[in-house]
Amino acid sequence: MQQLIDKFIEHLKVEKNFSINTLVNYSGDLKQFFKFCGEKENIRNISGLNIREFVVELTLKKYGKASIERKLATLKSFFFYLKKESIIEIDPTGNVSFPKKDKKLPRFLEAPEMGRFLDSIKGVKEEDFRDRAILEILYSTGLRVSELTGLNKQSLDLNNNLIRVLGKGSKERIVPVGERAKEALRSYISKKAGNEEDALFLNNKKKRLDTRTVRHIIDKWSKSSKLGKHISPHSIRHSFATHLLDAGADLRSVQELLGHANLSTTQIYTHVTREKLKSVYDKAHPRA
Repeated sequence: MQQLIDKFIEHLKVEKNFSINTLVNYSGDLKQFFKFCGEKENIRNISGLNIREFVVELTLKKYGKASIERKLATLKSFFFYLKKESIIEIDPTGNVSFPKKDKKLPRFLEAPEMGRFLDSIKGVKEEDFRDRAILEILYSTGLRVSELTGLNKQSLDLNNNLIRVLGKGSKERIVPVGERAKEALRSYISKKAGNEEDALFLNNKKKRLDTRTVRHIIDKWSKSSKLGKHISPHSIRHSFATHLLDAGADLRSVQELLGHANLSTTQIYTHVTREKLKSVYDKAHPRA
């Protein structure tokens, strides 16, 4: 079974240009499923019943609907691939339906809160300048953490206030960067010790920063900011999108900046702005 999983993961890597994080998730989902099935030796023994029982098991273990949906999507993709390769004749996921996913509004900071958070990042050490640059860039551009850690020195065009980003599926896009972020970047670069790495952001060992370390950095400054809110990479990205829409940016432009393939992914932010408008209306209108 492991050989089939490895072959599938290699297919996603080579043919689909999936990110490392996505490949790890797909591999983990498949291993979890086949462990649940008792690691059946013959892939043809897997049935739709096995998959539905797997969903029940996940539900009993209190997995969220989004997690279950992702695991089902992994299985559908895997068995579709096996059928396409003539390894199986019948796709067992054919009659398995997806659970309805609850729509959750993204968490974000109000603009003044974000300002206080960014202004709280102080210090004179090289890593302080690095952390300030990281957080200013995340808010200024709305980059995913994986996109941020993938930045190289050559990604920057600060004279024109632009950054070249390699997004999901190895799709490249150009995003503008604000003056505050540009200033923080230049300060960090001026303090950055010489090294042979192309990577823009480095860890203490002068190697490319990874996504886990960036999350630790955000968590550290989140706690010290005393805002009383948990700040995550997602909440910074959500704040970026929400603040743009609040200021009148059109949805298509925000979609392009975020690197969303589909406009429907970006539309969740319109719910946030609508809720905010309703709240303002309810408080301000005398007959609301």
